[in-house]
Amino acid sequence: MQSKQPAPQSIDEYIAQCSPEVQAILSEIRETVRAAAPGAEERISYRMPAFFQDGVVVYFAAFKHHIGLYPPTRGDAAIEEAAAPYAGEKGNLRFPLDQPIPYELIERIVRLRVAQNLEKAGRPARRTRKPAGR
Repeated sequence: MQSKQPAPQSIDEYIAQCSPEVQAILSEIRETVRAAAPGAEERISYRMPAFFQDGVVVYFAAFKHHIGLYPPTRGDAAIEEAAAPYAGEKGNLRFPLDQPIPYELIERIVRLRVAQNLEKAGRPARRTRKPAGR
C-alpha cells in the first residue's frame, strides 16, 4: 500500500486506499486486534494503522504481496514457533496475500503484546474473554 497517495489520517482512510480484496483482510485484522485489545487506541503512526495501549501493541501494513505485522514478537515460545514461518527481516511478520491470513495467531500476538505492555507499565494484566468462534 505504501504509495504516492496522501498520508491517511485514520485507519478507515488507510483501508480505503487499498484494493477491495486487501480491504477485507485489513478490516478483519483490525477487528481481530480490537477484540483482543479492547482498551487499545487506534492511530496512524509511520503511515500505518497502529494500536496503542501502554505503548505500541501492533502496527500492520499492506504491501504488494503481503501484509506486514510489527513489531517482532518475543517472550512466548509457542507464539514464536507459530509465527516463525511468517518471519521476515528483523523478525517482523509477513503474511502472504496468496495464503490464508492467520487471524488466530494475530489474536494471540496482540494479547501477548498487551500483557507485556501492562507488565512494563507496572499494571496487572486484565483478563479478556476470548470471542466465540475464534
